[in-house]
Amino acid sequence: MTRPVTVGVDGSPAGLAAADWGAREAQLRGVPLRLVHAWEWQPFAHAPPAGPEAARRWSEGVPHEVTAQLHHRYPDLDITADLLTGPPPEMLCAAAREAELLVIGTVGVGGLAGFLLGSVAMATVAHVEHPVVLVRAPRPDEGEHPGQRPAVMSGRRVVVGLDLGRPCDEVIRFSFDAAVLRASPLLVVHGWNPPGYYGVERISPYTSWAADIEAEETKDLYEALRPWRERYPAVDVVEQAVIGQPAHHLLDAAADAGLVVIGRHTPSSKAAPFRIGHIAHAVLHHCPAPVAVVPHD
Repeated sequence: MTRPVTVGVDGSPAGLAAADWGAREAQLRGVPLRLVHAWEWQPFAHAPPAGPEAARRWSEGVPHEVTAQLHHRYPDLDITADLLTGPPPEMLCAAAREAELLVIGTVGVGGLAGFLLGSVAMATVAHVEHPVVLVRAPRPDEGEHPGQRPAVMSGRRVVVGLDLGRPCDEVIRFSFDAAVLRASPLLVVHGWNPPGYYGVERISPYTSWAADIEAEETKDLYEALRPWRERYPAVDVVEQAVIGQPAHHLLDAAADAGLVVIGRHTPSSKAAPFRIGHIAHAVLHHCPAPVAVVPHD
């Protein structure tokens, strides 16, 4: 059975942007698109005049309205829509288990403030066991809406952050696959910090020791990617081993990227708390491009 690209929709501009991105991703992969809307009635001390039935009817209409819009733009795409009843993070995580990947939207709050990840998005990213892509809604000043975007996502590079201390096959494979689908180059960014005994005042990319370490890090990065180059000969790969915080370099590279890929370490014990690492947190809140978060052990 073919696994779909699944998108969480809620009727918001961010949800519509995610649905449009998911539709184009489904076309690239040659798989169906599934839209899901999670509905959970919340009790109130003073119930809204419309009542729970009106709220449920509105929720039932959300995925079908989005489906109608997407059918107009992507007439050949197989699209299904489902209303799920239960806490949205739990429903989205469950839907992700049956999907190629899950797509959800984020809200732009402008300029230096970055982007807003609501509680549903944060909880979903922290707990989902499969890849999830965060797509931001365009700001009004960008003069763009989902229906005006190019139908084929190709050319713009894929950027992936890689930690040589614990490189993971899941993140690398996802990145190479994404580059192949888009016929795009792949930029692999490895940020590193100098040993602590050098002292902060001596941190400079122009010192001889920094140049030596950078050369070694670049060589290690090239060797780590060698088997993947052989497996994906069509992908144009560029390595970037740079001094400093990885998140800063990833955000710089994301300025003209079509997709940014980062990993999220999953705890080995179910009793351990689920967290979004500080690098993933910074990228998710400030990256203008869609961000794929790939869980790994």
